[in-house]
Amino acid sequence: MSVNQRSTQPGPQGFAGKDRTDESGLKKVVAASMVGTVVEWYEFFLYATAATLVFAVVFFPNAATPLDGIIAAFLTYAVGFIARPLGGIFFGQIGDKLGRKHTLQVTIILVGVATFLMGCLPGFNTIGYWAPALLVVLRFIQGFAVGGEWGGAVLLVAEHSPNKSRGFWASWPQAAVPVGNLLATVVLLTMSFILPEDEFLAWGWRVAFWLSAVIVVIGYYIRTHVSEAPIFLEAREQVEREKSINYGVLEVVKKYPRGILGAMGLRFAENILYYIIVSFSIVYLKTVHEYDTSQLLLALLIAHVVHFLVIPQVGRLSDRFGRKPVYLAGAILGATWAFFAFPMFDTQNPVIIILAVTIGLCFHALMYAGQPAIMAEMFPTRMRYSGVSLGYQVTSIIAGSMAPIIATAILQETGSWVGVALYVLGACVVTGIAVVTLRETRGISLRDVDAEDAHRHGLSARQAAS
Repeated sequence: MSVNQRSTQPGPQGFAGKDRTDESGLKKVVAASMVGTVVEWYEFFLYATAATLVFAVVFFPNAATPLDGIIAAFLTYAVGFIARPLGGIFFGQIGDKLGRKHTLQVTIILVGVATFLMGCLPGFNTIGYWAPALLVVLRFIQGFAVGGEWGGAVLLVAEHSPNKSRGFWASWPQAAVPVGNLLATVVLLTMSFILPEDEFLAWGWRVAFWLSAVIVVIGYYIRTHVSEAPIFLEAREQVEREKSINYGVLEVVKKYPRGILGAMGLRFAENILYYIIVSFSIVYLKTVHEYDTSQLLLALLIAHVVHFLVIPQVGRLSDRFGRKPVYLAGAILGATWAFFAFPMFDTQNPVIIILAVTIGLCFHALMYAGQPAIMAEMFPTRMRYSGVSLGYQVTSIIAGSMAPIIATAILQETGSWVGVALYVLGACVVTGIAVVTLRETRGISLRDVDAEDAHRHGLSARQAAS
């Protein structure tokens, strides 16, 4: 019997095999996962917004044009994306061996320290080229830590979740991402409202980076009060008992290359669309229309609230109708977004601009919400952290990190948004193809995934013995 056939027959009470997690316990796990994710993505997206509004002036003041300065700032932003797969590999290996919880405690401290120090950096006019150089180093550390965060956060929830509602519960860590972005936007919006622009550029932006220290302590504390999922503890015990059973990065690359490529295909358009919406839209409105910074941040703030509310409901839809149809709808609708969003931006009407950004994030949610469940269901427990981290983070190098740079370069070269819209369309075609080639895994038991892995790779006897 195939895994797909078994997927419609979850274990007792809808949970994976022998696992039992009551709803109150599951909510505690979700909260622990979310709070750390909020912290880490607050800091990661704070950099994204600051790269657009601040860093081009503070760290790259000698750029020939404003767009050149923004491109230079986005290149340092891209360093974080390059570091993320390395963090995913490093922490994925540790997470598959030692556990999701301990790995997440390390990543939250690491990203917090890097972000706090960014707020302490002198500008170019004070220490010259050391300023952007140190910014790059700290950005690399930040990206390295975030690279290990996502896989652990979503798997902590996915491995505790009932088979029949894994899409819903595992979407909550995804909903924490717009919350982190929302907090970053609120802080920068507040500082830009209460301070003159020269003071905001001089020191106001730094406050948002310093505040990370407070929320890091809160996030770390909450994460100390959760436990690993039973299915992971059993898999770890088996690996320790049977030394011939491998786990981690090399094993997943060797045994599940198709799963990694499939995860990368799913991620491609979602990642590009997101950064076109939340980063490049600021560039477009600010450089083409000289739109007010505070108004731009306010538009993003409202859109992030809607994004947060929509993501869990989309996760619920993936449990009801399947992972593939919901994801494919996101890819198709996402392909259309830029063609009507940029004309909406050109109206310079605040309400229409907010509507354009909000619609884009709703389309994005159709792809984003189901990712944790889909990717968790692609890989067995013994190498799940490594598999989802590789598929998710490697794609960010060629997708999210490059999207604002490519879009800004297209705008600079052509003076038009049409090329950017075609770029988004092409990305959505790639993801649409990836979705079509995947098998449907709605309702699958993660124990069935492990059992199929054991059978396929000659571990059946040892698996049965466990």
